[in-house]
Amino acid sequence: MERIATGGIRSRKAPGSKRPRAAGLRPRASSRKRGVAQQQARRARRRTAGAIAAPTEQAAERSRAVPLVSVVIPVMNERHTIRRVVREALAVHPSAEVIVVANGSTDGSAGLARRAGARVIEYAHPLGHDVGRAVGAAAAQGEVLLFIDGDMVIPSAQLRPFIRAVASEGVDVALNDYSGPTAKTVVHGVVLAKHALNTLLERPDLNGTSLTAIPHAMSRAALSIIGAEALAVPPLAHARAIKSGLRVEAVKRINVGKLNRPRRERERVQPLETVIVGDHLEAIDWLTERSGERGGFRDPYRRRQYAR
Repeated sequence: MERIATGGIRSRKAPGSKRPRAAGLRPRASSRKRGVAQQQARRARRRTAGAIAAPTEQAAERSRAVPLVSVVIPVMNERHTIRRVVREALAVHPSAEVIVVANGSTDGSAGLARRAGARVIEYAHPLGHDVGRAVGAAAAQGEVLLFIDGDMVIPSAQLRPFIRAVASEGVDVALNDYSGPTAKTVVHGVVLAKHALNTLLERPDLNGTSLTAIPHAMSRAALSIIGAEALAVPPLAHARAIKSGLRVEAVKRINVGKLNRPRRERERVQPLETVIVGDHLEAIDWLTERSGERGGFRDPYRRRQYAR
């Protein structure tokens, strides 16, 4: 069993990459800086592309050393699904490690995950929304990181496209192409927030896709640029990725809305909608601090002084 102190999250640096400043990344990086980020990501992709296509026996030999793929799974009381989730995660690639971050679990989920073959990082108390992913990412060793949840059993065949997009197809951050239902009279606040953030980031083509939804994957170089600590607030990580010039694409649709079981007690105490909408406001605040109060959108024509 592995226990880690809660004193902070440290991300592993990719070779040749620079860690972002604690205060955040510049909002509109120069073409040179964007080029550096893209070169780092391309180098990482070249290293992993050949490995993805390697024979099974070579991959098996690698798996005994440093894994190519790290699958990160935050878990809190998921004993009914965690064994199947770990089994599918291990099947995504011959050289894969599975990291389960069990936080606040009291139902034996950690032990079940360990016996299923996962490396378990265990905390006695709940870490809070999405912090488990940040902790798992900081501990991961793979060149490609895949993030899933412990309460959704997604077949490995549906997870592999996310890994392939990062390892072989030039994508730095691979998103679930799931935007949530919009053809409704009243659209959920989280769906609206995702669409709004992508518009502010000048990526309306992403619709409502986001690092808020699993599954998603990223390269180690992308993680180094975004910062593992930012994964604790997924919309902030999403904004950092796009504003850093990384290639962020929606690669496959998995309807997690149907897979996500209702948690009525949690929703009664603290509705998740308020947490996620707040996360998006935090990302927008990060954006406006670096791009100005209008987020980089100009207003050259209005003569506001006449309205005062």
